[in-house]
Amino acid sequence: MKEVARSEIWTEKYRPSRFSDIKGQENVVDKVKGFVDKKNMPHLLFSGPAGVGKTTLAMVVARKLFEENWRNNFMELNASDERGIDVIRNKVKNFARTRAIGDVPFKIIYLDESDALTRDAQQALRRIMENYTKTCRFILACNYSSMIIDPIQSRCALFRFKPLKKEQMFEIIDTIAKQEDLKITKEGKEALFKISEGDCRRLENIMQACSALSDKIDEKLVYSIGSMARPEEIKTIVRLAKDKKFIKARDKLIDTMLQYGLSGIDVIKQIQKEIVNMEGLEDKEKLEIVRYCGEVEFRLIEGSDPIIQLEALLAKIASLS
Repeated sequence: MKEVARSEIWTEKYRPSRFSDIKGQENVVDKVKGFVDKKNMPHLLFSGPAGVGKTTLAMVVARKLFEENWRNNFMELNASDERGIDVIRNKVKNFARTRAIGDVPFKIIYLDESDALTRDAQQALRRIMENYTKTCRFILACNYSSMIIDPIQSRCALFRFKPLKKEQMFEIIDTIAKQEDLKITKEGKEALFKISEGDCRRLENIMQACSALSDKIDEKLVYSIGSMARPEEIKTIVRLAKDKKFIKARDKLIDTMLQYGLSGIDVIKQIQKEIVNMEGLEDKEKLEIVRYCGEVEFRLIEGSDPIIQLEALLAKIASLS
C-alpha cells in the first residue's frame, strides 16, 4: 500500500459483506443466519471483547434482510456517545414507531456499547422494546453483558463472541497482505497476533500503520508500531534480575521503555504475560512474580512513580533466587 488511508477506510474495505466472511464466530453466525433466512428474529444481544465482529455481523444482517433498502431500515447508535434517557425517548422511539420499507415487517436499531447506557436509559429502552416489537427489532452490543439490566437481557437472545484464534487471524493477515501487495515474515505474523490479542480491528490498524513505512513487515517493525517491547527483551530483563544483576536489569528496563515509549502499566502487563511461559523459573517463583505484578499495577493506577515501582519489582525477582 503506497499511500496511507484512514483507518475507517481500511475497516470498511475489509469488513465482510457475507456471513461466510466472518471468521471465528461460526456458532453465532449459523444461528443468526437462520433468523435472516426466515425474515424473522427476536431482539439480539451480542456480548464479547472489542474487534471480534459484533458490529460487522449486525451490518451483514441488515444488508441481507433489507438489501437495497437497508440504510432506510437500519439505525446505528453508539451508546457511549449518546447514552442519556432523552436519546432513547426521542431518537430511538421515533425511529422504532414507524413502519419498515420493503417486505420485511420490522426495522433494526443497533446500539453499540450498550453497556454504557445509564440505568434510566435502559429502563426507557425496556419499554420501547416491549411496545414496538411489531415494527422494530433491537440488536444490542456490549463488552460486558452483566452491565445490561435483567429485564432487557430476558427480552433478547444472547450470543457470546470470542477472540479470534491464531489460525483465523493469520487467514485475515494473508488476505490483506495479498490485496495490498505486502510481504509479511513469519515472525511478523506472530508479532501481529500477540499485539492484537484476537482483536481484528486493532490488527488492521497496526498493519495499515506498518504498510505506510514499508512494504515488508517484520517483527521489529510491528513491535515498534504497536508500542510493545519484543518478548525476548522482556525476558532478558527478568533473567538479569534473577541472576542478581540489578543495575544491568534496571538499565535494560529504562532503555527498553525509552526505545518503545512504554508506560509502567505496559511493562507490567508484558512481564506478566512472558513470565508464565518463561524457562528457568520454578512455578513457585512465577507465582510470586505474578502476584507482585498485580500489586505493582494497582500502585501505578493509584498514581505511584513507575520507575520506583518497576525497580521494586526487579528487586523482588532478585530476592526470590
